[in-house]
Amino acid sequence: MATTTYSRHPVSYGSHQKALPVTLPPSGKGPIYTQPISRVADAPEFSDSSTSYSSSGRSGGSFSVRSGSSYAGSHSGTDYESHYSRSGIDVVEELSERMNSAFDPLRMDKSLAKQAQTSGELNAKQRELQELQAMAQRRLGRARVNFAEGVEAAKEARRDIEYTSKKISSMKSKAEKKHPEAYAKASRSRHA
Repeated sequence: MATTTYSRHPVSYGSHQKALPVTLPPSGKGPIYTQPISRVADAPEFSDSSTSYSSSGRSGGSFSVRSGSSYAGSHSGTDYESHYSRSGIDVVEELSERMNSAFDPLRMDKSLAKQAQTSGELNAKQRELQELQAMAQRRLGRARVNFAEGVEAAKEARRDIEYTSKKISSMKSKAEKKHPEAYAKASRSRHA
């Protein structure tokens, strides 16, 4: 088995870039333009033989690459492009389908309908509370008027009672002065 030893320092691979001119086919009008195309070399691949690395330092480590390992991906660029060009996948359409599958429009519509129904019920209750508040204020106003009228009637009745009491006292004094014997006899019979 062949073994290749590498140093601990990172190995840098230079990217070979070449600008190749591309000649566009003539259209019969105007000059011919050339456009440079840059190509980047692929990452190096290991051979089929195993490759190992070892170090004798304090922080040493080792790695090995077995047969068939490489830095290259499972698909080359042309395979990737040809695969998706053949399938004809539209990115916007794919995202729309995924969004539609993630969000259930029926549940969203039901939620919106429930929200609208709850909002309507809350508005109805608010209007009902406002009407009850206005009714309570009207009743309170009428109660205040009735209370004021009752206070005024009580004052008037008190004045009438005082006037009547004074009138009775005056009549008693006049009757006692005018008919003292009859008044005394009536007083004794009342207290007997």
